[in-house]
Amino acid sequence: MTAARTPTPARPPTPTLRPTRLGTLFLVLVVLTLVGCVNYGLSLGYGLTFLLGGVWVVSAAQALRAVRGVRVGAPVPASAPALAGQPLSFRVPLGHEGRAAAPGGALRLRVLARQGEQVQTLSAATPTGAADGGLNLNLPDPRRGALGLEGWRLSGLDPLGLWTADLPLSGKTGPGELRLWVAPAPEAQAPAPPALFAAGHAETGRRAPGQDDLAGLRPYQAGDAPRLVSWRHAARTGALLTRELDAPAGQAPALDWAATAGLPGAEARLSRLCAWVLAARAQGDAFSFSLPGTVLAAAAGEAQVAAALGALSAFGTPPAVPAPAPARRTLLSPVRLSPGRRETLPAGPLRFSLLALAVALLPGALRQPVWLTALLAAGLGYAALRAGQDPAAAVRGPRRLPAIPAAALALVAVLGALGLNAAYGTLLGQDAGTALLGLLIVLKAAETHTRRDARLLSLLGLFLTSTHFFHDQGPLTALHALLATAALLAALGGWVLEDGEDRAAADEAAPAPATGHPTTGLRRAGHLLLLAAPLAALLFALFPRPDGPLWQLPVRQGAQTGLTDSISAGEFSALAQSREVAFRADFTGALPRPEERYWRGPVYELYDGLRWTQLRALFNASTTEVFGPTRSYTLTLEPSGEPWLLALDVPVTQPRGTYFTSAFQAVAYPPPSRRARYAFSSQAARLGLNEDERRLNVNLQVPAGQNPRALALAQGWRSLAPAQRVQAGLGVFRTGFSYSLNPPRLPEHDRIDAFLYGSRVGFCEHFASAFTFLMRAAGVPTRIVGGYQGGEVNPDGGYLTVRQQDAHAWAEVWLAGQGWVRVDPTAVVAPARVRADLGTALTQPQATVARPPGTLARTLLRLDALQNSWNTWVAGYDGTQQRTLLARLGVQGVGSAPYLLALAALTGLALLPGLLLARRAARPRDPLARSLHDLGTRLGLPQQPGETPTAYAARAGTQFPALAAELRAVAAEYNRLRYGRAGSDPAGVRALRARVRQVRRPR
Repeated sequence: MTAARTPTPARPPTPTLRPTRLGTLFLVLVVLTLVGCVNYGLSLGYGLTFLLGGVWVVSAAQALRAVRGVRVGAPVPASAPALAGQPLSFRVPLGHEGRAAAPGGALRLRVLARQGEQVQTLSAATPTGAADGGLNLNLPDPRRGALGLEGWRLSGLDPLGLWTADLPLSGKTGPGELRLWVAPAPEAQAPAPPALFAAGHAETGRRAPGQDDLAGLRPYQAGDAPRLVSWRHAARTGALLTRELDAPAGQAPALDWAATAGLPGAEARLSRLCAWVLAARAQGDAFSFSLPGTVLAAAAGEAQVAAALGALSAFGTPPAVPAPAPARRTLLSPVRLSPGRRETLPAGPLRFSLLALAVALLPGALRQPVWLTALLAAGLGYAALRAGQDPAAAVRGPRRLPAIPAAALALVAVLGALGLNAAYGTLLGQDAGTALLGLLIVLKAAETHTRRDARLLSLLGLFLTSTHFFHDQGPLTALHALLATAALLAALGGWVLEDGEDRAAADEAAPAPATGHPTTGLRRAGHLLLLAAPLAALLFALFPRPDGPLWQLPVRQGAQTGLTDSISAGEFSALAQSREVAFRADFTGALPRPEERYWRGPVYELYDGLRWTQLRALFNASTTEVFGPTRSYTLTLEPSGEPWLLALDVPVTQPRGTYFTSAFQAVAYPPPSRRARYAFSSQAARLGLNEDERRLNVNLQVPAGQNPRALALAQGWRSLAPAQRVQAGLGVFRTGFSYSLNPPRLPEHDRIDAFLYGSRVGFCEHFASAFTFLMRAAGVPTRIVGGYQGGEVNPDGGYLTVRQQDAHAWAEVWLAGQGWVRVDPTAVVAPARVRADLGTALTQPQATVARPPGTLARTLLRLDALQNSWNTWVAGYDGTQQRTLLARLGVQGVGSAPYLLALAALTGLALLPGLLLARRAARPRDPLARSLHDLGTRLGLPQQPGETPTAYAARAGTQFPALAAELRAVAAEYNRLRYGRAGSDPAGVRALRARVRQVRRPR
């Protein structure tokens, strides 16, 4: 004999995961920001982009978890009977195998309502935390005939509405295909139906079903009203009996098809018969009913009414109603409402979205014109005040704010663009471009009136947040970006139930309320960001970083602090007022001595009496002879908009993307528009040993007719050897001159004479300019070199910080056999400027050692060390550092087989938290409910929504007969602990859980 095989219970199908329209737009945003980061090398932009990409990936796991374990029960009509033309509602019970999924996402149930060739989509949604409450499906305008409910589909949305996990439901895992009848619409104010004598007259003693007298008892049948049950008999015998009632036979309405012969058309006749049936039902009267092919004897009760309405519903062929043509939808198409109806947004979520947008706009207030900041604040304030106002409602009290016409918004946009063009000189640069973007986003917020617009604000705010990295990539900017991202994601999650792509019948169904409190939304957004952080960190470190941009656009305008391509008296002293960092230099070995820290920048060779400018001409290449030890160091330059790289001495290696001019300047084209790192190796050298004669002649020129006294003094040295002329020129500055940041203003004509024989107070450019003029007049080719001298040693980081106040100018003289020789006349006047620092030189010009830093200065140096580490490993992380990191890890390089294997393995580890979240079983927190949940898990047969433990034990016992007795015992113990007088004692709960663990599913 072969034992019967226990059938395997049906398991729910695997959900189909796909991005929503909002999720697709979110992905497009991530791709756009990634392209921008690749082109402009925005390291922090990479971090934000990968963080958003991680949120997009992790949200998929959240969507899967939202739908996992949800059970859908059979729909229950909220109103009976179903009548054509009247809204038809269904209550669909929802349950969960364990506790409901973490709130924040949403569940959406969709079903196709088919009547002939017409198909409508019914949809309803609820937050995941409220899934056990069930859903209401509404069919606004059914027509007469058979109504089929098919194509049931349950969808889970993540907390941001980026993904949907679609779960088709069959008869084993959900309601399946259901059919019911829709009766014709009852005729309004129908006349009374005709009457006839039933099967006898009251005076004859004949009886008929009624409500007057007791006729007898019969066995109880399912559906009998409880008021008709003989409870006294049941208490005495234990058997349920139902009382039957009757009344004297008399007149009853005769609802006959022939009685409606005078009406035009079959539908009008059916409507009158339906009205008569409903009237008899309301009075509780018995009636007879006849249709061609259907005859019902006189009777009363719901069974008689249901039979009559069913016959009316199925009679003939219902009139065809053309199905509306589906509207063509695009990715950005909004939900279209019926004419005359306008969508009203909830005030709370919309104002929170505006607040999040204001946080994203905040850094722009520090750099954009004041008038623009005021305009943006006014736009957001207007949108916040209008939030929640129903344009269709008659509002009493203060007058509602009027809507701004689209033409007025366009005019503001044009005027704002003109103002920005006047302020910045262009609309394409990073300053003007980001300011214009902020203006357009605020104007969009001012005219927001649909849920699509509200969601779009969050996406635009995220894009705007990424543009702040054009201006700064410091820790504060990173912190702001993180806070703004969390706020914008929380605002986006407030509209999770408002996904327009699923609202096919938005005209008929009321919009679902927005979900979530701002605090709850921020907590959920923070949770998503934490789950996305491992993947973001991995991609930040290993995603390929190209060394050059994809295309070139102007990304920086406006005045910037730093060296320029020309100088005149007073410009370097103005730079000395600024403590902004120019660059940082990190040496691999010992630091150079203070007098060796000359950072070479632009070379000025042309002089017109007022300004020194650079010489742009082609000359024959000259030789360079290097000597001495090699110094290796890395420069981290702050953006200046200029191409020079401020190298020490003469670089002997050329970093990628740079070259050296004939004036021995290290330059980069295009100029770095953001913080950049360059690795150099430098040596002392003799420059230009065989310099081009044409260049030497240029460096002998002085403006004609100017500075006669200085010219006469220098020409008197021509009889000396060139080296002696240099010493004679330096001797002029040994006495009578003082070093100051505030020298007197010099005249435009004969200013060298005015300085040497008048004020005798100056800064480095005064001394360098006067010395260069004297040397040229004396016949020694001389030029001015601009750059920086010195640098502050950071004891915590072991590097030099060179600030704008360290800007310096010195001279170079050309001597035969030696080439260009550096001569610094400022060191003659104030030796402390070269051997110590600027502050010491201003107070003690002859000092040789800098003053030790105070407590505040040491604190600032520690903060600067942290800033330098941030710049090195976060803001300045580029392709070179990535290759260095890979080399340390033993990986050959980007694109190699070890790299790809490591990337795949680490990506799996980074996604592990999200995958575990999606796979984690939802278990109730209540210990008794957890026991039943575990029992269903062990048997592979979960408890149905609304199913009692006793009913579940009976169903499971039928499925597994060998366990029937044990399952009944478990259910009885559960009921005793849950509902007994003694309550649920801990020992009993532990015993129940141990008993459940002993249950084994039969094989």
